[in-house]
Amino acid sequence: MSDALAMLGLNFAALIAVVLILWGVAVRIRDVSFIDAFWAFGMVLLAWASVLQVGVGAPHGLLLLGLSTLWGLRLAIHLFRRWRAEGEDPRYQKILGGVMKQRGWSWPRSALVMVFLMQAPLLFLTCLPVQVGIWASAANTASAIGLIGWIGAAAALIGIAFESIGDAQLARFRADPANKGKVLDTGLWRYTRHPNYFGDTLTWWGLWLIAADLGPWVALASVAGPVFLTFTLTRWSGKALLEKGLHKTRPAYADYVRRTSGFIPWPPKTRG
Repeated sequence: MSDALAMLGLNFAALIAVVLILWGVAVRIRDVSFIDAFWAFGMVLLAWASVLQVGVGAPHGLLLLGLSTLWGLRLAIHLFRRWRAEGEDPRYQKILGGVMKQRGWSWPRSALVMVFLMQAPLLFLTCLPVQVGIWASAANTASAIGLIGWIGAAAALIGIAFESIGDAQLARFRADPANKGKVLDTGLWRYTRHPNYFGDTLTWWGLWLIAADLGPWVALASVAGPVFLTFTLTRWSGKALLEKGLHKTRPAYADYVRRTSGFIPWPPKTRG
């Protein structure tokens, strides 16, 4: 167990070092919005940092490394491209502007405390299934993947596909000027208002199942990751915050909410 704590400690220290470098970049360009892309890429870094320290071991480690890298690189590239195309995210403008006004902080201090140093430990927490799972895999080289592990791998792949398709459909919708102010309610968006968030959540519960296949203590040590991610995407900074803004900017969104599942894909309600 001390080896696991040492690995996690080094991972966290490296993550903070990278985050501080990125904060310096943000101060220089006066924009923190690229942190969303780093949220995904940072988990890839943690996965590889874990493997570099302890190796891969059992097949679980290869699954965790491969699937988390596939998920993270795909999402990081998508979010980075979106940031380059659309510019600063109004959400961060509002957050930082409010902190500067209420607390009298400078922009660099607000960005450091409210964005970078806040997101780093949450990123680390969410990635626990991959980090702990890789360590446990290296310590149990003879373990074969069981039913729970294969179910987790299938769930993760479905989640990655679901999120990728949802993001692609939304990107095409936004690229058409005729859709400005309209609500996307076709494709996966017909069955859930947030196919990208659902896919994200399914992916990380799948990764947790792969880790959990290595033993009950691995499951308990890492379950906080997917639990927190589910909470933040459904109740905190994901779905709740996004929908609050959409209700204000898209008049048709209220009707879309009435007939479409809020998270788990489900056939839409018929208009009565």
